[in-house]
Amino acid sequence: MEHHPELSHPRTPLQFLRLYLTGFAMGAADIVPGVSGGTMAFILGIYENLIDAIKSFNLGAIRLAVGFKVAEFIRHTSLFFLIALGLGILTAIFALSNILGTLLETQPTYIFAFFGGLILASIVAVGVKIRWGTGTLISLVVAAVAAYVIVGLPVLQNADHSLPVLFVSGAIAICAMILPGISGSFILLILGQYEFVLGAVRSLDILSLAAVAAGCVVGIVIFSRVLSYLLHNHEQVTIAALVGFMIGSLRTIWERASAGTELIPNFGAAEIALAAGLVFAGFVLVSTLDHLQSGQNPALRWLWKRDKKAVREAA
Repeated sequence: MEHHPELSHPRTPLQFLRLYLTGFAMGAADIVPGVSGGTMAFILGIYENLIDAIKSFNLGAIRLAVGFKVAEFIRHTSLFFLIALGLGILTAIFALSNILGTLLETQPTYIFAFFGGLILASIVAVGVKIRWGTGTLISLVVAAVAAYVIVGLPVLQNADHSLPVLFVSGAIAICAMILPGISGSFILLILGQYEFVLGAVRSLDILSLAAVAAGCVVGIVIFSRVLSYLLHNHEQVTIAALVGFMIGSLRTIWERASAGTELIPNFGAAEIALAAGLVFAGFVLVSTLDHLQSGQNPALRWLWKRDKKAVREAA
Protein backbone atom coordinates (compact mmCIF):
# COMPACT_ATOMS: atom_id res chain seq x y z
CA MET A 1 0.00 0.00 0.00
CA GLU A 2 1.18 3.51 -0.79
CA HIS A 3 2.50 5.51 2.16
CA HIS A 4 3.65 9.13 2.03
CA PRO A 5 5.66 9.98 5.18
CA GLU A 6 6.00 13.62 4.13
CA LEU A 7 2.23 14.09 4.32
CA SER A 8 2.06 12.88 7.93
CA HIS A 9 3.82 16.12 8.91
CA PRO A 10 2.87 18.63 6.17
CA ARG A 11 5.06 21.70 5.87
CA THR A 12 4.39 23.30 2.48
CA PRO A 13 1.18 25.05 1.36
CA LEU A 14 0.86 22.47 -1.44
CA GLN A 15 0.90 19.58 1.05
CA PHE A 16 -1.72 21.29 3.22
CA LEU A 17 -3.87 21.97 0.13
CA ARG A 18 -3.64 18.33 -0.98
CA LEU A 19 -4.74 17.12 2.45
CA TYR A 20 -7.53 19.70 2.64
CA LEU A 21 -8.90 18.67 -0.77
CA THR A 22 -8.57 14.99 0.16
CA GLY A 23 -10.57 15.71 3.29
CA PHE A 24 -13.15 17.56 1.22
CA ALA A 25 -13.52 14.51 -1.04
CA MET A 26 -13.86 12.27 2.02
CA GLY A 27 -16.51 14.52 3.55
CA ALA A 28 -18.48 14.70 0.31
CA ALA A 29 -18.43 10.91 0.00
CA ASP A 30 -19.49 10.38 3.60
CA ILE A 31 -22.64 12.45 3.08
CA VAL A 32 -23.91 9.94 0.51
CA PRO A 33 -25.30 6.72 2.05
CA GLY A 34 -23.48 3.83 0.39
CA VAL A 35 -20.22 5.66 -0.35
CA SER A 36 -17.29 5.62 2.07
CA GLY A 37 -14.94 8.44 2.94
CA GLY A 38 -12.39 5.70 3.56
CA THR A 39 -12.64 4.88 -0.13
CA MET A 40 -11.55 8.43 -0.98
CA ALA A 41 -8.61 8.21 1.43
CA PHE A 42 -7.69 4.88 -0.17
CA ILE A 43 -7.96 6.29 -3.70
CA LEU A 44 -5.98 9.43 -2.92
CA GLY A 45 -3.10 7.58 -1.29
CA ILE A 46 -3.32 8.69 2.36
CA TYR A 47 -5.12 5.69 3.88
CA GLU A 48 -2.18 4.28 5.84
CA ASN A 49 -1.13 7.80 6.88
CA LEU A 50 -4.66 8.34 8.22
CA ILE A 51 -4.77 5.09 10.21
CA ASP A 52 -1.32 5.69 11.71
CA ALA A 53 -2.16 9.30 12.58
CA ILE A 54 -5.32 8.28 14.42
CA LYS A 55 -3.47 5.47 16.17
CA SER A 56 -0.85 7.95 17.42
CA PHE A 57 -3.33 9.32 19.98
CA ASN A 58 -2.22 7.00 22.77
CA LEU A 59 -0.94 7.20 26.35
CA GLY A 60 2.28 8.76 25.10
CA ALA A 61 0.30 11.55 23.45
CA ILE A 62 -1.67 12.11 26.66
CA ARG A 63 1.53 12.39 28.70
CA LEU A 64 2.94 14.95 26.27
CA ALA A 65 -0.30 16.95 26.35
CA VAL A 66 -0.50 16.92 30.15
CA GLY A 67 3.13 17.98 30.32
CA PHE A 68 2.42 20.86 27.90
CA LYS A 69 5.13 19.61 25.54
CA VAL A 70 3.44 21.13 22.53
CA ALA A 71 6.12 20.59 19.88
CA GLU A 72 6.63 16.94 20.89
CA PHE A 73 2.85 16.39 20.98
CA ILE A 74 2.46 17.76 17.44
CA ARG A 75 5.25 15.55 16.09
CA HIS A 76 3.94 12.48 17.90
CA THR A 77 0.35 12.81 16.73
CA SER A 78 0.67 14.11 13.15
CA LEU A 79 -1.63 16.87 14.34
CA PHE A 80 -1.29 19.16 11.33
CA PHE A 81 -2.10 16.24 9.02
CA LEU A 82 -5.35 15.58 10.89
CA ILE A 83 -6.24 19.28 11.13
CA ALA A 84 -5.85 19.83 7.38
CA LEU A 85 -7.83 16.67 6.62
CA GLY A 86 -10.48 17.47 9.23
CA LEU A 87 -11.00 20.99 7.94
CA GLY A 88 -11.63 19.60 4.46
CA ILE A 89 -14.10 17.03 5.80
CA LEU A 90 -16.01 19.61 7.85
CA THR A 91 -16.08 22.07 4.93
CA ALA A 92 -17.63 19.44 2.67
CA ILE A 93 -20.19 18.35 5.27
CA PHE A 94 -21.43 21.86 6.00
CA ALA A 95 -21.12 23.13 2.41
CA LEU A 96 -22.64 20.15 0.63
CA SER A 97 -25.11 18.59 3.08
CA ASN A 98 -28.00 20.72 1.79
CA ILE A 99 -27.32 20.35 -1.94
CA LEU A 100 -26.42 16.65 -1.75
CA GLY A 101 -29.39 16.02 0.53
CA THR A 102 -31.66 17.64 -2.07
CA LEU A 103 -30.07 15.75 -4.98
CA LEU A 104 -30.34 12.45 -3.12
CA GLU A 105 -34.06 13.12 -2.74
CA THR A 106 -34.66 14.24 -6.33
CA GLN A 107 -31.88 12.73 -8.52
CA PRO A 108 -30.47 9.67 -6.69
CA THR A 109 -29.88 7.72 -9.91
CA TYR A 110 -27.32 10.21 -11.19
CA ILE A 111 -25.61 10.71 -7.82
CA PHE A 112 -25.15 6.98 -7.30
CA ALA A 113 -24.10 6.47 -10.93
CA PHE A 114 -21.23 8.93 -10.45
CA PHE A 115 -20.12 7.41 -7.15
CA GLY A 116 -20.44 3.94 -8.70
CA GLY A 117 -17.86 4.99 -11.26
CA LEU A 118 -15.57 6.17 -8.47
CA ILE A 119 -15.81 2.82 -6.70
CA LEU A 120 -15.32 0.74 -9.86
CA ALA A 121 -12.17 2.66 -10.70
CA SER A 122 -10.93 2.23 -7.12
CA ILE A 123 -11.43 -1.54 -7.31
CA VAL A 124 -9.38 -1.69 -10.52
CA ALA A 125 -6.65 0.69 -9.32
CA VAL A 126 -6.08 -1.09 -6.02
CA GLY A 127 -6.83 -4.64 -7.19
CA VAL A 128 -4.00 -4.75 -9.71
CA LYS A 129 -1.47 -3.92 -6.98
CA ILE A 130 -2.34 -6.96 -4.85
CA ARG A 131 -0.22 -10.12 -4.99
CA TRP A 132 -3.06 -12.55 -5.60
CA GLY A 133 -3.00 -16.00 -4.05
CA THR A 134 -5.25 -18.33 -2.04
CA GLY A 135 -5.18 -16.17 1.09
CA THR A 136 -5.90 -12.88 -0.66
CA LEU A 137 -8.67 -14.43 -2.78
CA ILE A 138 -10.38 -15.89 0.30
CA SER A 139 -10.07 -12.52 2.06
CA LEU A 140 -11.57 -10.75 -0.96
CA VAL A 141 -14.55 -13.10 -1.22
CA VAL A 142 -15.32 -13.13 2.53
CA ALA A 143 -15.17 -9.32 2.73
CA ALA A 144 -17.26 -8.88 -0.42
CA VAL A 145 -19.98 -11.22 0.90
CA ALA A 146 -19.92 -9.51 4.31
CA ALA A 147 -20.29 -6.06 2.74
CA TYR A 148 -23.04 -7.33 0.42
CA VAL A 149 -25.01 -8.62 3.42
CA ILE A 150 -24.41 -5.53 5.57
CA VAL A 151 -25.59 -3.03 2.95
CA GLY A 152 -28.71 -5.13 2.42
CA LEU A 153 -29.82 -4.98 6.04
CA PRO A 154 -33.25 -3.39 6.58
CA VAL A 155 -33.46 0.13 7.98
CA LEU A 156 -34.40 0.28 11.66
CA GLN A 157 -37.80 1.91 12.02
CA ASN A 158 -38.81 4.30 14.84
CA ALA A 159 -35.25 4.49 16.15
CA ASP A 160 -34.45 6.20 19.43
CA HIS A 161 -32.47 9.45 19.08
CA SER A 162 -31.33 9.80 22.68
CA LEU A 163 -27.77 10.95 23.35
CA PRO A 164 -26.47 7.48 24.41
CA VAL A 165 -27.92 5.92 21.24
CA LEU A 166 -26.38 8.67 19.12
CA PHE A 167 -23.03 8.05 20.85
CA VAL A 168 -23.11 4.30 20.07
CA SER A 169 -24.32 4.97 16.52
CA GLY A 170 -21.40 7.34 15.96
CA ALA A 171 -18.92 4.77 17.28
CA ILE A 172 -20.25 2.08 14.91
CA ALA A 173 -20.54 4.41 11.93
CA ILE A 174 -17.00 5.73 12.21
CA CYS A 175 -15.62 2.19 12.01
CA ALA A 176 -17.44 1.77 8.71
CA MET A 177 -16.48 5.25 7.59
CA ILE A 178 -12.76 4.46 7.55
CA LEU A 179 -13.32 1.15 5.75
CA PRO A 180 -13.28 1.55 1.97
CA GLY A 181 -16.59 0.39 0.57
CA ILE A 182 -18.75 0.46 3.69
CA SER A 183 -20.27 3.88 4.25
CA GLY A 184 -20.55 5.38 7.71
CA SER A 185 -23.61 7.32 6.60
CA PHE A 186 -25.18 4.10 5.32
CA ILE A 187 -24.64 2.47 8.73
CA LEU A 188 -26.39 5.49 10.26
CA LEU A 189 -29.21 4.90 7.76
CA ILE A 190 -29.52 1.24 8.82
CA LEU A 191 -29.54 2.31 12.47
CA GLY A 192 -32.31 4.81 11.74
CA GLN A 193 -30.13 7.81 12.58
CA TYR A 194 -29.11 9.21 9.18
CA GLU A 195 -31.94 11.66 8.58
CA PHE A 196 -31.84 12.80 12.20
CA VAL A 197 -28.07 13.45 12.09
CA LEU A 198 -28.30 15.22 8.71
CA GLY A 199 -31.08 17.38 10.15
CA ALA A 200 -28.90 18.11 13.18
CA VAL A 201 -26.14 19.34 10.84
CA ARG A 202 -28.60 21.58 8.99
CA SER A 203 -30.10 23.00 12.19
CA LEU A 204 -26.79 23.09 14.11
CA ASP A 205 -28.13 20.88 16.93
CA ILE A 206 -24.86 21.04 18.85
CA LEU A 207 -25.82 18.62 21.63
CA SER A 208 -26.82 15.80 19.27
CA LEU A 209 -23.79 16.41 17.05
CA ALA A 210 -21.52 16.35 20.11
CA ALA A 211 -22.88 12.93 21.14
CA VAL A 212 -22.27 11.53 17.66
CA ALA A 213 -18.80 13.13 17.54
CA ALA A 214 -17.85 11.68 20.93
CA GLY A 215 -18.89 8.22 19.75
CA CYS A 216 -16.85 8.71 16.59
CA VAL A 217 -13.75 9.60 18.61
CA VAL A 218 -14.01 6.54 20.84
CA GLY A 219 -14.80 4.21 17.92
CA ILE A 220 -12.05 5.45 15.66
CA VAL A 221 -9.35 5.38 18.37
CA ILE A 222 -10.11 1.70 19.07
CA PHE A 223 -10.69 0.55 15.51
CA SER A 224 -7.67 2.35 14.05
CA ARG A 225 -5.41 0.20 16.21
CA VAL A 226 -6.92 -2.97 14.79
CA LEU A 227 -6.55 -1.71 11.22
CA SER A 228 -3.01 -0.48 11.78
CA TYR A 229 -1.96 -3.88 13.12
CA LEU A 230 -3.51 -5.66 10.15
CA LEU A 231 -1.96 -3.30 7.59
CA HIS A 232 1.50 -3.60 9.08
CA ASN A 233 1.45 -7.34 9.70
CA HIS A 234 -0.91 -8.77 7.06
CA GLU A 235 -0.86 -6.10 4.37
CA GLN A 236 -1.84 -8.04 1.25
CA VAL A 237 -4.69 -9.97 2.88
CA THR A 238 -5.98 -6.78 4.50
CA ILE A 239 -5.89 -4.79 1.25
CA ALA A 240 -7.67 -7.65 -0.53
CA ALA A 241 -10.38 -7.48 2.16
CA LEU A 242 -10.69 -3.73 1.68
CA VAL A 243 -11.16 -4.26 -2.07
CA GLY A 244 -13.76 -6.90 -1.22
CA PHE A 245 -15.65 -4.38 0.89
CA MET A 246 -15.76 -2.04 -2.09
CA ILE A 247 -17.04 -4.83 -4.37
CA GLY A 248 -19.78 -5.82 -1.93
CA SER A 249 -20.85 -2.20 -1.47
CA LEU A 250 -21.76 -1.97 -5.16
CA ARG A 251 -25.04 -3.68 -4.20
CA THR A 252 -26.38 -0.54 -2.56
CA ILE A 253 -25.08 1.64 -5.40
CA TRP A 254 -27.01 -0.43 -7.95
CA GLU A 255 -30.16 -0.73 -5.83
CA ARG A 256 -30.37 2.97 -5.05
CA ALA A 257 -29.55 4.05 -8.59
CA SER A 258 -32.22 1.67 -9.92
CA ALA A 259 -34.83 2.80 -7.37
CA GLY A 260 -34.16 6.42 -8.26
CA THR A 261 -35.31 5.91 -11.84
CA GLU A 262 -38.90 6.02 -10.55
CA LEU A 263 -38.39 9.71 -9.76
CA ILE A 264 -37.35 10.53 -13.34
CA PRO A 265 -40.27 11.05 -15.75
CA ASN A 266 -40.07 9.02 -18.99
CA PHE A 267 -36.81 7.35 -18.02
CA GLY A 268 -35.40 6.08 -21.32
CA ALA A 269 -32.37 5.89 -23.56
CA ALA A 270 -31.24 9.48 -23.00
CA GLU A 271 -31.41 9.11 -19.22
CA ILE A 272 -29.57 5.78 -19.36
CA ALA A 273 -26.87 7.43 -21.47
CA LEU A 274 -26.53 10.25 -18.92
CA ALA A 275 -26.22 7.77 -16.05
CA ALA A 276 -23.64 5.76 -18.01
CA GLY A 277 -21.77 8.98 -18.75
CA LEU A 278 -21.64 9.78 -15.04
CA VAL A 279 -20.31 6.29 -14.29
CA PHE A 280 -17.63 6.88 -16.92
CA ALA A 281 -16.84 10.35 -15.55
CA GLY A 282 -16.38 8.95 -12.04
CA PHE A 283 -14.20 6.15 -13.38
CA VAL A 284 -12.00 8.54 -15.37
CA LEU A 285 -11.69 10.98 -12.45
CA VAL A 286 -10.38 8.35 -10.04
CA SER A 287 -8.19 6.70 -12.68
CA THR A 288 -6.64 10.07 -13.51
CA LEU A 289 -5.99 10.94 -9.86
CA ASP A 290 -4.46 7.52 -9.29
CA HIS A 291 -2.26 7.80 -12.39
CA LEU A 292 -1.07 11.29 -11.50
CA GLN A 293 -0.06 9.95 -8.10
CA SER A 294 1.39 6.56 -9.00
CA GLY A 295 1.92 6.57 -12.77
CA GLN A 296 0.73 2.96 -12.70
CA ASN A 297 -3.04 3.11 -13.20
CA PRO A 298 -3.87 0.14 -15.46
CA ALA A 299 -6.60 1.88 -17.51
CA LEU A 300 -4.59 5.02 -18.30
CA ARG A 301 -1.33 3.14 -18.74
CA TRP A 302 -3.03 0.97 -21.40
CA LEU A 303 -4.42 4.03 -23.18
CA TRP A 304 -1.04 5.74 -23.00
CA LYS A 305 0.65 2.75 -24.63
CA ARG A 306 -1.99 2.67 -27.37
CA ASP A 307 -1.52 6.41 -28.02
CA LYS A 308 2.25 6.01 -28.30
CA LYS A 309 1.82 3.01 -30.60
CA ALA A 310 -0.58 5.01 -32.82
CA VAL A 311 1.90 7.87 -33.03
CA ARG A 312 4.70 5.51 -34.04
CA GLU A 313 2.51 3.88 -36.70
CA ALA A 314 1.43 7.29 -38.05
CA ALA A 315 5.06 8.35 -38.29
